Parts: sequence; structure tokens; C-alpha cells
Amino acid sequence: MKKYDAIMIGFGKGAKTLAAEFAKQGKKVAMIEKSSKMYGGTCINEGCIPSKSLIVQAGKRTFSDAINKKEEITSILRKKNFEKLNQNPNIDVITAKASFVNTHVISYENEKGTKEIYGDYLFVNTGSVPIIPNIQGIEHTKHIYVSADIMKEKEQPKTLAIIGGGYIGLEFSSMFARYGTQVTVFEYGDRLVKREDEDIALHIQQILERQGVQFEFKSNVLSVENVNDSDVIVTYKNKDGNIQQLTVNAVLLATGRKANTDGLHLEQAGVETDARGAIKVNRYLQTSQPHIYAMGDVKGGLQFTYISLDDYRIVKDHIFGDKKRTTDNRGAIPYSVFIEPTFSRVGMSEEEAKNEGYEIKVAKLAVSAIPRAHVNECKEGVLKAIADAKTDKILGCVLLCTASEEMINFVQLAINLGLKTSDIANHIFTHPTMSEALNDLFGNF
Repeated sequence: MKKYDAIMIGFGKGAKTLAAEFAKQGKKVAMIEKSSKMYGGTCINEGCIPSKSLIVQAGKRTFSDAINKKEEITSILRKKNFEKLNQNPNIDVITAKASFVNTHVISYENEKGTKEIYGDYLFVNTGSVPIIPNIQGIEHTKHIYVSADIMKEKEQPKTLAIIGGGYIGLEFSSMFARYGTQVTVFEYGDRLVKREDEDIALHIQQILERQGVQFEFKSNVLSVENVNDSDVIVTYKNKDGNIQQLTVNAVLLATGRKANTDGLHLEQAGVETDARGAIKVNRYLQTSQPHIYAMGDVKGGLQFTYISLDDYRIVKDHIFGDKKRTTDNRGAIPYSVFIEPTFSRVGMSEEEAKNEGYEIKVAKLAVSAIPRAHVNECKEGVLKAIADAKTDKILGCVLLCTASEEMINFVQLAINLGLKTSDIANHIFTHPTMSEALNDLFGNF
């Protein structure tokens, strides 16, 4: 049985970066990935990169041309990720399905057969998979997609139903609408993105409605069925309790994601999972077995590639460093939703800050008041900041505007450094930029 210093299961951001670190220190590493189409992880192949490629191209290329360009980008990045590890003499890249035999032994199976290998350290970075809702007919109806699959279709649907009004659903609704697809979003709740403040959710809704997206709130999709080879009938109960039907070319399931642990046989290694199936970890990302770690989506929590990367930093520090990095001291974590314009947030919402007992003050700025927004010809949106009324420290910020995915990182740094609203209000920004609007936003306190 071949022995390794470290075995990585899953070619995600955390594992691939950690594999290179182990190899750099002269350690022998096995990287096991079940599919040659997933080298580099979900982000590169099925998530962030392909979806943002299609989003950026909306309104600039035809859907078919955009799909081809997306495939070109993902193929290049997938190859680079594979070669970076495969060319390292200390790393064996194994394309196979892996499972635990015991606390140190991994079995992997591919077309060449089944083998077992031993690892001193083991790392699980297998990501997450879509949650398939319990809707009648969903298993055998054609033209039902999850996000990864719909991005592989060459033909643009003229009509699209999206089940779920969360962040993934919103991104795809905005994207497809801007390619000219008629989009209807079915949302079980009474409004969008409930973790956001109601005023911000309303802004997002109004922007998307102006792009042509239609929303069915308080709706419950009951069944789907094919009416012919090209259409799907969606039967749903609307907000008034009436049974309605909508015929569309395609249905996108955007009802959340769960930890990808099926087939790993974690129980054979004594690795515990929570009620949702995610791997339980401590603040150092150790599982119930101290030499087995979990990184990224598979451990639950925020599902972002940059969290998987920071997980790598925590694990690296725990094994090779001074053990100071933990999940408790990450600081504020920003996120962006790539609708048009982009929605970004960091820190607390207004409602969260109030619930935490803060005496707060709130500042807002309409995007139409930003000179660069007029230059960009994108004047929709709003900026909002929340601060502690007693200390003037920044508690949170929402940016619904072009380039917010870049701007939010500056605000995150300010929060993590404990800066005050006046520090940003008086900061010197280049001109004309969207970032300089932060002067005005934080100057409104």
C-alpha cells in the first residue's frame, strides 16, 4: 500500500493550494478528483467563472457565442490547474472516486480498478451539490436544470422558470433576462433575499423587474411535466391559493446547495456530520478525527471560493505555523451577487445591528448622484452604510451599483481595521471612479 504525507479528496480551492504547500515542503501528496472535468474545483468549472463569463457577455454576444467563450475560458483554467499539480514531482493526481476505508486509508476506484492508499493527513474538499426539491415529476421531466447544467446548453430558452429567489436564482434571472429570455421566478417567501434589509430587497426586485423579470411571491410549485419535446408545464399555487400553470422552455432549480459527502463513507473513518449532512469541524477545521480536516462548502457555512482559500490558510497555519489563525478571527466577510448592477455587502444589515442591541445611524446615497455612474450609463441602485452611533465605527455596508464587487473589499478592510465613518469620508480616492462615492456615502452620517 502506497503511503502519502497528505491525501486530498476533491480538487477545490483549499485542497489544491494546500497540496502545493505540502509539496513545497517536500511532502508526498495524493490529489484525488473523481472527474477530469472538475480539475480546479466547482468555481472554475461549474460556478463562479462560467457564470460570471456569461453574465459579463450578456448584451454583448449572442447566447450561443457566450457559451462557446465560457467553454474556452473554463477549459484553459482547468488545464492550468491540472498541470500545476500534475507536473509537481511530489504530487500524484488521481482521477477516481474516493471513499474512506478507515481513519487513515482511502480507497479509490476508476477504470483501472480499485486501490487503497494511506495518508498521515487527510483533507476533504469535495464542495457542495444542488438540493433537488420534492416536486412531482421533477425526476423524469426533460428540460429541468441545475445551474451547472443550464450553462452547458447551446440553445437559449425563450422562456425560463426559476424555482427559488435566492442569490443564485437572482443572478441567473438577471443574466437570462439580459439575453432576451422571458424569466419568471417562483419564490416561496413574500419577498426576495430575507437576510437583507427589506428596503434593499425591494430595490433589487424593482431593478430586476425593469429588466423584464417577473416574480411569483408566496408561490408553491406543485409539479412539472413535459407537454412536448420543447416545453415544460409548471403547475403552482399562487399567493391567493389558486392553482395556476405556466408553460416554459426550461426550468432552473435554484433551491440551495448541500454538502457533497455521498459515497465518501465518512462513518468508516469516524468523521461526524451535522443534521444537514455537512462535516463537523472545530475552529481549526479539524473533524472529529484530528488528522482529518474539511475545507470549503463540504463543512457547511458560507459557500464561497474565497472561504475555501482562507480555510487553506487556517489549516496551513495549524499544521505548519503558530496555530493563531482560526475560523473565529476571519473578520468581516464580504460577498457579491452578480445581478446587473452588482449587489455587494459586508458586515451587519440594519436589522441585524438593531437585533444585536446597537444604537445605530444609517446613511444612504442614490447611485444617480454619483458622477461616474452617469459616465457608465448605469444610474440604478443605492449605497447604504450602518454605523455605531456611539463609537462611529462601521458595522456594515451595502453597495448596489456597478463595480460594487471591487468597492466592497475596501469597506471590508476598513471594518476589520476598526476604522470610523469619518476615515472613509475623508479618504482620497481617484476620480472619476465609483469608489469615490464612498466619500459621499460615509460623509452623510
